[in-house]
Amino acid sequence: MGKNLKGKEIGKGICQRKDGLFVARLVEKSGKRHAKIFKTIPEARNWLEDTRQADKHVTLPLVSEITVDQWFDYWIENIVGDRAPNTCRNYRERYVHNIQPYIGRMLLTEVKPMHCKMVLNNMEKTYAGGTIRQAYIAMGTMFKSALMNDMISKHPMNGVLYTKPTRSVDDIHFLTIDEQEKFLEIAKRSHNYRQYVLILETGLRTGELIGLTWDAIDFEKRTPTINKTLEYRHKYKEWRAGPPKTVKSYRTIPLTTRAVEILKEVYAERDTQKKSDTLTLELEYMDRRTGQVMMLHMSDLVFINWRTGEPAKNSSYDTHLYKLCDEAGIKRFCMHALRHTYATRAIERGVPPKVLQRLLGHASMKTTMDRYVHVTDESMESAIRLFENGENGT
Repeated sequence: MGKNLKGKEIGKGICQRKDGLFVARLVEKSGKRHAKIFKTIPEARNWLEDTRQADKHVTLPLVSEITVDQWFDYWIENIVGDRAPNTCRNYRERYVHNIQPYIGRMLLTEVKPMHCKMVLNNMEKTYAGGTIRQAYIAMGTMFKSALMNDMISKHPMNGVLYTKPTRSVDDIHFLTIDEQEKFLEIAKRSHNYRQYVLILETGLRTGELIGLTWDAIDFEKRTPTINKTLEYRHKYKEWRAGPPKTVKSYRTIPLTTRAVEILKEVYAERDTQKKSDTLTLELEYMDRRTGQVMMLHMSDLVFINWRTGEPAKNSSYDTHLYKLCDEAGIKRFCMHALRHTYATRAIERGVPPKVLQRLLGHASMKTTMDRYVHVTDESMESAIRLFENGENGT
């Protein structure tokens, strides 16, 4: 039973926070977790009861009558609905554009490997290898869930492979040292200059940068704690907070001297920033490690757009970057290329891949090795200098 701040029991699934608000939590029979914050106990109890009743009435047709469309709708809403927003969006896009047209109306129990292979084959001519891989993962995850829930007796993706290569290491865009210098020289005139430098000094993802709050920064220890993300969803015209990409993406990292200087400069100017009504919002998000509901206070954000008084949207960063690239006379790149550049510089300077994995928040060592342990012209020249010095010393 949950308790209030005085220790009094207030009902199963409800507890009171230190700020006086009440949190109601529920786990559906599908395994999906729900949590919501309320000002009063009656509100929390009513929400719990309504959610429990809705869960009792979630039904599917007989297994033999379920179509792939019906299973996908149930699966995306009730089983994977609490995953990262980008993951769910990718699943939906690949299903609607590539999977549904070929197998959506089929009975779930009648889908065979040849049908799944047909989906992938029809993507070969017009889609990149990475997009085909997304469709492969979406189908595989959806059917694996059906198998685990006894909806089907055999996984229809068994033996199905895609042949088109995904993006190679050579396709990952990072700046050469010369390009980085040219870009930073031009970017000094930009109001986003500090954000660009901070990513080049830390390797943060764009969503992690946008969602960075002052309470996550320890100036004494010279560390930021990465525990949330923020993005603007244009389709819904709203800001959404969320957890980092994976559990390994939760991290506390040391800052370079330049990174500390950047944050101190921004902190010193925080009271002079323009502030919009958006900064009064408090956004809920789930801590994927504990299942607890957390709050992102928009008023505590580190980076605010100087003109609008709001956080800069993901897409606006890229649009501004393109203009700076044109001015600098270098190939256009997006925000994520700055993260790639940070990782490339780290490898060139001798940072061990295992350490880089933790700094970047990669879920697996393989991701770090495959993407960033590559050879650049600068690193080859450095290697030759080391070779020559060693030869001269013998």
